[in-house]
Amino acid sequence: MKAIVTLIFVLFIGFAAQAQENTAEVKVETAKKEIVTETAEENKVARLYRFKNSRVKKELSFKTKKSASKLA
Repeated sequence: MKAIVTLIFVLFIGFAAQAQENTAEVKVETAKKEIVTETAEENKVARLYRFKNSRVKKELSFKTKKSASKLA
């Protein structure tokens, strides 16, 4: 009996979901952009770190004088 009621409930939910009105598709306007082929050569220095987020880890790993443990 429980299986039959569950099956009817699932079918009812399925039919209710299909009965919803479909909304019209919205068309998106495209914008045309030109491709620039001229490139200016600039000398820039880029730093490569061996590990990801190394600068963040370095900044977060600081120690203060009060963070050191003391012997009693």
